[in-house]
Amino acid sequence: RPKVMLSIGNKPILQYVLEALAANGVRRVILVVGYRKEQVQDYFGSGEALGLDIRYVEQRRQLGTAHALMQARELASDVFLVISGDNIVNASTVAPLTSLTSHAILVRAQEDISKYGVVTVRRGLVSRIVEKPGGDGSNLVNTGVYVFTKKVFDLIGEDVDLPPVLTRMVNEGIPVKVCETDDMWLDAVYPWDLLRLNALVLSSLSSKTGGHVEHGASIKGPVEIGEGSIIRSGSYLVGPVVIGKNCEVGPHACVFPSTSIGDNVVLSAFCCLKNSVVGNNVQVGPSSCMEDSVLTGGSRLSGHFQAHSGETMVYIEGEQHRVTMGAVVGELCQFDAGVVVNPGVMVGNRCRVAGLKLLRQNIPDGGMVV
Repeated sequence: RPKVMLSIGNKPILQYVLEALAANGVRRVILVVGYRKEQVQDYFGSGEALGLDIRYVEQRRQLGTAHALMQARELASDVFLVISGDNIVNASTVAPLTSLTSHAILVRAQEDISKYGVVTVRRGLVSRIVEKPGGDGSNLVNTGVYVFTKKVFDLIGEDVDLPPVLTRMVNEGIPVKVCETDDMWLDAVYPWDLLRLNALVLSSLSSKTGGHVEHGASIKGPVEIGEGSIIRSGSYLVGPVVIGKNCEVGPHACVFPSTSIGDNVVLSAFCCLKNSVVGNNVQVGPSSCMEDSVLTGGSRLSGHFQAHSGETMVYIEGEQHRVTMGAVVGELCQFDAGVVVNPGVMVGNRCRVAGLKLLRQNIPDGGMVV
């Protein structure tokens, strides 16, 4: 699915961006869509539910950020805000930019700058941008939030990404103001980042009960329960936890802090979830346990499924990362009873796993373990 539609705290990442814009009085939004664009369009529609007027333009080939911006050229105002849809922000993050009328960039101090463009500032203006630096220097990273005038379209030329365009602007003496923020700006680079972001978002959760809690269930801390959901007797919930609509939890299930459960989820008797993200339309069989794990939509887990957390080495695109996590399971998977998944194992979409199997390595999309 598009990264912008990954769920954090039971909301797509893009929804946080749109809500931040609406809170700042922005009403007209152009969304540049491409990969699986229908997921974005079907979910947000015209934007009316968020108080926005959303229009869509398509980037047929995802070549880069400058190329994406060019697709919106005909619809852009004389001065406009550009913001990435795959970073979680809040209203105060983008507020300093909404009143500007000239070129500007939003930066934020980061400890790990290796995956970002680093901005060097001189007298409040951009003097240089270095992509993914390896040495010491500025710790201010490019957040992908900008203010531009229509002049930027004439400067893009053959570039497909925005940082080289900004470098050209600096070299030609066009001032680009630097605005620094220490408000929320959260980026998911790796799968385990979803757990970190989910915990951070849920840290500000407040209790809300739209469903029914049976007698004998125990709830501590901030827990949000969606409409039509039921928490069965003997279940134990410790917030922050968010549970979507039309879910059934228990009886005698345990849900521990920093866990998000989507809509139409069945969490059967004696299940235990801790610091995990569960998508929509998931069924988890009895006596299953998940820690520090991500389980995306539409999957079916038979009883005694186990995904415990542990320190492990994960390899992604030739890089190795030592992390503490459980499992990541894609959409529409089917696990028979008694499956155990080792820490750090990633299971693709539409996989089928026979009962009583131990998964020690990643399973590709459509994989079968028999």
